Amino acid sequence: MPCVKFAVLAYLAGVLVGVWRVDGSPLMRVAVAAAWPLGVAAAVVTANLLWLSAAVLFPWFGMGMLAAAVAVWWMVP
Repeated sequence: MPCVKFAVLAYLAGVLVGVWRVDGSPLMRVAVAAAWPLGVAAAVVTANLLWLSAAVLFPWFGMGMLAAAVAVWWMVP
């Protein structure tokens, strides 16, 4: 439950900053403030796609990523 509280507090903090700092009409401020997590989700998706494409384009890098993933999987109970 603490993770949910943190997520809600982070979202509300982003909404407050969006309403406070965005220039525009009140409707635009509310729209940007409510939609700010989409930017975070887009950044996560983009970063993952870049990691995967780097693994495909540079096989040694991909093998290193695979070795690291196996090592983490093996160490974590």
